[in-house]
Amino acid sequence: MNSFIFPASRSGPPLGLPIALAILAAAAEASALPALPAPPPPAISSAQASLNDVYLLGPGDQLSIDVFNVPEYSGEQQVLANGTINLPAVGQLSVVGLTLPQAEKAIGELYRAKVRYPRITLSVLTPRPLRIAISGEIYRPGVYTLSVDELGQFPTLVNAIQLAGGITQVADTRQVRVQRKGINGQLREVVSDLSALIGEGDLVQDISLRDGDSIAIVQADAIDLKESSQIAVSNLATDAEEAISVFVVGEVFRPGTYNYASRPTSSQSVTVGDTSSNTVQQPGRLTVTRALRLAGGIKPLADLRQVEVKRTTRAGDSRTIQLDLWQLVTAGEGSQDMVLQAGDTIVVPTADEATPEQVGLLTATNLSPDTIAVNVVGEVERPGAVAVAANTTLNQAVLAAGGLNRRAQQQVELIRLNPNGTVTQRTIDVDLSQGLNPDGNPIMQHNDIVVVDPSTTARLSDGLNTLLGPFLEILPVNFNGWNGLDL
Repeated sequence: MNSFIFPASRSGPPLGLPIALAILAAAAEASALPALPAPPPPAISSAQASLNDVYLLGPGDQLSIDVFNVPEYSGEQQVLANGTINLPAVGQLSVVGLTLPQAEKAIGELYRAKVRYPRITLSVLTPRPLRIAISGEIYRPGVYTLSVDELGQFPTLVNAIQLAGGITQVADTRQVRVQRKGINGQLREVVSDLSALIGEGDLVQDISLRDGDSIAIVQADAIDLKESSQIAVSNLATDAEEAISVFVVGEVFRPGTYNYASRPTSSQSVTVGDTSSNTVQQPGRLTVTRALRLAGGIKPLADLRQVEVKRTTRAGDSRTIQLDLWQLVTAGEGSQDMVLQAGDTIVVPTADEATPEQVGLLTATNLSPDTIAVNVVGEVERPGAVAVAANTTLNQAVLAAGGLNRRAQQQVELIRLNPNGTVTQRTIDVDLSQGLNPDGNPIMQHNDIVVVDPSTTARLSDGLNTLLGPFLEILPVNFNGWNGLDL
């Protein structure tokens, strides 16, 4: 078969027209099909979106300037205190507040009179130290200087918080604000959620800092015990070995001021009031229960359901945290035993009503003192002060003093100093076989006095001996075989 190729006429269609028409037809067919949905954009956190990694030049930066094919103009330069660099052949140029691309363009414009087509490459060899300000619920607010490490990594938000001593437990970790000056001096702000960093390990929240950044740690509207515990055990909290002072008042045996430091040591001392510089040193952070034990323990009438911790914020506001330590001692609710910080005040109120069972349970816990002092006087074998356990009953206190002697009557007087300063006196029939009973065998309290009077027979004997004693002394030694009275 012969093939013929006809030359295209000037007025005829071009040879590529059928191909073009086919392409247009295919495009029209494709446009008639339903469009596929566009893939969603990748999730970007507020920290990533609001603070990009733009670096603004400033005094102290060590720069490397390379002018392509002009080695005599290339070299290292340091940004001077006035924000300028000294360029060979052209003099000073202010670069403070410029990004690297902006500085490259400015250097190129300056060298345009010397080089026809200047190509500038600028890099930062050693970034300047960072001066940042940190305020709010931080242990030591103020201005700090941080350095870039050997690998060129900038310090982060966590580094700044740790340098400033850690955040307080009143801090709102969900709203840590970082302000930064951007290009043209425009101020930008980002909110970092440090609770996501502590609880979920979200490293995006650990923002990389730049010179001039300002960090504000606001106070929480309400203190959450769970979040407060998370802060206390994290490395964002104040130093565990930092000595702190707390105050304990109310139904404890030794109310006052207590200094505490978390350092293991063999010597321990307690500060009561403000008259001593001695500090209790123990491993671990100071919690409410530890502070109560330092204060001598709670009294039997303490209301553990309404213990308060009063805390002062950096702004001077006072926050009150309600604790139910009864849940701690009865159900093991450990979140109620919150970690304390410097300046906290623990208030242990007096219970309006307390059943004997509640008092017995309370005095059996380790929140009560190991021993209390009770005075048992009168007709017992060893009268005087005795040290007994905090949950000791009246019968047990009498037995601790040696028990009743043969001259004692079976009734005692219980004298008690009440929390309001009044004194009560009760007459109680002693039955040593009786168990815990609020009427016949109550639990003793610190400094209670038990008076055991002599029986009627003993009092009569004492009276006769007192009356006849002088006469018996002058009688013959052997009077009808009887020497004195034996009543």
